[in-house]
Formats: sequence, C-alpha cells, structure tokens
Amino acid sequence: MSEGLNLPPFDWDGSCSLGSLLNDVMVIQHFPTELAKVIAQIQADQVDLSYREGGWSIKQIIHHLADAHMNAYVRTKHILAQDQQTIQPYDENLWNEMPDAQFHHEASYLILLGLHQKWSLLLLESLKDPATHLAKTLFHPESERQLSLSDLIRMYAWHGEHHLAQIRYALKLANAK
Repeated sequence: MSEGLNLPPFDWDGSCSLGSLLNDVMVIQHFPTELAKVIAQIQADQVDLSYREGGWSIKQIIHHLADAHMNAYVRTKHILAQDQQTIQPYDENLWNEMPDAQFHHEASYLILLGLHQKWSLLLLESLKDPATHLAKTLFHPESERQLSLSDLIRMYAWHGEHHLAQIRYALKLANAK
C-alpha cells in the first residue's frame, strides 16, 4: 500500500547561520501548535497505532516528546549557565516503558505547551548575544560529542518535526484501511 516512511537523520553539518537558528527556534516555539493540529485528528482508538511494526505508538511518541524536550530544556539551561558540563544521558526506550507512558497523552501535550513557550523565549534571548552563547558547549558521553547551543537548537527543531511526521504517517496508514 505504501512505500513506507523514510525520514532523514539529523544533519550534524547543517546550516548554523543566525538566520537558520532563528528559524529553528520558531519551529520549536510553534511545535505545540503543530502537535495540537495532529492530536485533533486522532480518534480514541488510534492512540495505540504505530507508524511501523515494532515502533512506538502515537501515545508513546507524544510522551517521548515531553520527556525528550524536558531534557533538552534542562540541557539548554546547563549550556547557558554552566559551559562545558557533561550531560546526563537517559535511555529513551526505558523511559517509554515507565508507567507514565500509559497515561493519557494530554498530560504530555500540556507539558510541551508550557515548556516550549518558556524554552523558545530563553532561546530567543540567547540569540540576542550569539557571540557569548553560541560558542558554549556540553559533552554528550553516549555520542562522545561536544554539543553547542546551535546543535541543540537545530537538533530539537528537527526532533519535533521528525516525530510529527511519524504520527502523521501512522494516521495516514490508519485512514487508508
């Protein structure tokens, strides 16, 4: 029926101009609005659907987004306040097996709504002084990378879009049946 969902991986070498970063912050800021549009299309019996066999359900993706973006916000605060810190990695699959991953997805949406408002405003403020803030880094022990604030901005703009595409695709598959 379908060719499948083929999402590109995050591009570590993508554009880091101030203009592209500002655009990425706007993507982060508007993410809850885009997610709300998708959530409005979900029927109660569709929250456990997945975009692929063995993949996370729509509900799990929404809960993952709250977990991941809360971690990203904390990482943003660390990078702005404590340059050169090692971040605490987390096992996203294990987190998605925790009991709260079975709660109604609305709780995670509400977290994202407030979180993205605060996070995007913090990012916009940081871009007012790019020479000071964009050079700061964090060390990620799993990937063994120094992550800059630019990397975090770009990665989480991509991350939200990536998972929105998975949810949309799961709904497309359900509606095609």
